Amino acid sequence: MQGRIIKIISNQYTIEYDKQFVVAWPRGKMRKGQAPVVGDWVEFSAIDDRYVIEKILPRSNRLLRPAIANVDQALIVTSMKDPDYACHLLNRLIFLVSLSHVEPVICITKADLVDMAKYQAEMAWYEKAGYTIVYTYPGSDDKDLKKVLKDKISVLCGQSGAGKSSLLNRLDPSFSLQTQEISKALGRGKHTTRYCQLHQVASGWVADTPGFSSLDFSRIDTSHLDTQIKDFQPYLGHCRFSDCIHDNEPDCAIKEALEKGLINPSIYEDYIQIKREEKQYGK
Repeated sequence: MQGRIIKIISNQYTIEYDKQFVVAWPRGKMRKGQAPVVGDWVEFSAIDDRYVIEKILPRSNRLLRPAIANVDQALIVTSMKDPDYACHLLNRLIFLVSLSHVEPVICITKADLVDMAKYQAEMAWYEKAGYTIVYTYPGSDDKDLKKVLKDKISVLCGQSGAGKSSLLNRLDPSFSLQTQEISKALGRGKHTTRYCQLHQVASGWVADTPGFSSLDFSRIDTSHLDTQIKDFQPYLGHCRFSDCIHDNEPDCAIKEALEKGLINPSIYEDYIQIKREEKQYGK
């Protein structure tokens, strides 16, 4: 039998199979090798009175953090207030998601708590580059968000306290996901989600995963990061040098576009920072 893993708690794997849900355990030899993650398609069988996962089927992609496979898009849940909007965190999440061959979607939360007119120019950079932006807050109808989620496997990622669990609660109150007030002492949210799980919502599947506020690129191949950034794509292949990294090289098409105001300056700044970090990691 074949099905998709939708929840993992300890060593118990809940699998959706033919609109049913079964709990399975991996074979011992599998536990020593590649471990299944949420989103994996697996082959499993019934042995005695339990289900056993026999094989993990090939993945289309795999995120390390959150640990999930075969996703269509990542909703980067970005709070405008408590925690306050941070473009550099957003940019790095976009990079992380894109490097994993997952489509990033920017999901702005708590837009009702700030004057969004002040952020209009900044949001325009992302829209111009081709990133989808949806806005959500308590009381909104979330039509755009539901349209984005339909028929897709989506993962929620973003800073703790950005409102990921609250967002899922609004889309489907039956989730009754645990939510928690922002930790004022730390200025960021406490981790409220205890395990990774796919939820059926808006005619699609959405993963709710623990939030995080720092990103580590040391284990990720960032050598081709420029090809994954939508802002850069119109200018790739037009630099004087084919191996241009768009830092100090002459006749760089991306730097020229930046100087002309055609590229989001914060995206470029974070790209350069990561390229310089490569040297620290010895890449």
